Amino acid sequence: MNSVSPQPVNEAAPSGFARRHAVVGLTFIASCIAYTDRVNISVAAVTMKEQLGWSQTQKGLVLSSFFVGYILFMFISGLLANRFGGKRVLGIAVLAWSLFTLLTPLMATISFSALLVARIGMGIGEAAMYPAGIELFSRWVPLTERTRAVARMLSGISIGTVVGLIATGWIISHFQWPMAFYSFGLLGVLWVAVWMTNVSNDPAKDPRIQPAERALLASIRSETTTAPATPWRLLLTHRPLWALVVTHFATNWSLYVLLSWLPSYFREVQGLSITNAGLFSAAPWLTMFVVTNLSASVSDRMIQRGVSLTRVRKIIQCTGMLGPAIFLLLLRDVHSPGLALLLLCCATGALGCTWSGYAPNGLDMAPRYAGVIMGFSNSFATIPGIVGVAITGWLVDVTGTYTAAFVLTAAVSGIGALVYALFFDARQITD
Repeated sequence: MNSVSPQPVNEAAPSGFARRHAVVGLTFIASCIAYTDRVNISVAAVTMKEQLGWSQTQKGLVLSSFFVGYILFMFISGLLANRFGGKRVLGIAVLAWSLFTLLTPLMATISFSALLVARIGMGIGEAAMYPAGIELFSRWVPLTERTRAVARMLSGISIGTVVGLIATGWIISHFQWPMAFYSFGLLGVLWVAVWMTNVSNDPAKDPRIQPAERALLASIRSETTTAPATPWRLLLTHRPLWALVVTHFATNWSLYVLLSWLPSYFREVQGLSITNAGLFSAAPWLTMFVVTNLSASVSDRMIQRGVSLTRVRKIIQCTGMLGPAIFLLLLRDVHSPGLALLLLCCATGALGCTWSGYAPNGLDMAPRYAGVIMGFSNSFATIPGIVGVAITGWLVDVTGTYTAAFVLTAAVSGIGALVYALFFDARQITD
């Protein structure tokens, strides 16, 4: 295996520099929209449950059905991004999930099954978000900036969650719950128009970038007419790839349980109003946004100073997994909304470190196939969205508390940290 030493990058032209950061910025906005569309139902479901007569188990099915479509199309989306480029795939994906968001109120009024179909369709659209974004970064972003680029894109998860939770609570209190889906769906359609007219699939051929900068971008990743065949045997027999899969699964278990159930936790356990439950649920994700970008800067600085890439990834990832496990265990017997909020802010803040740990690993190990690796890994990591979210609803129904769900989440997180610490290696195995 070849070890890759990061080289300093000299910006040759402001135009290219600006456009590169515009691409990262637009993927961040797309990530925000994705999670705004994904989590608004976590708040709306509180009202929808009351109006439509759902049980906790039915609500869990609504929250988890999204992930059925997500997992079905995740791996395919990585292959499509590698074949057709991240720009096209991401643009089509945002348009698709935005249309399903707009259709959600109509489908909910038709039947419970129709609503599940709409959520599955939305999951199919969102499946391409991160494989396509990662693939695009393999063309646009130099090695020494990749942790920050990936973390910036993924920090859209926390900001999108904050916007979705706060805005949905406000919209429901002033209008009817369908308006939340109409507003956020339209926002995605507007983003597509900006994306398709301002981003190039191959930056090395973008006429709006000066020649010297195009040469730099061409050195990051040369465009080929036909995407090279994916070296599956090399990838699937590489033990660190499976360590990535395990830790990605464990990380997403914590993420999806918290995303889906925080509003209900604050509403049902801490006794807050729907609006205040949305506000309290938003604060942990703001904490995550701050920690995500701080940990990314720290990671890239450590790499630039010569710290082993593998060591950097392990330190950041294990911190991001053991932290939430500890704070969720402490949360079990808390009956004060303020203390619960503090512990959940600490848990989600620590979880934000993981996006500088496992998330850039495809770019570390095999940059040309980073989108495929993300799609492959995230296929397994979507299972918690179906199983973890549904099991949480079942455990709450059976036990009447969130204690068992928090203990299970902490255990999964601890196992993921152990596997990653023992078996991950960030050395590049192919270009």
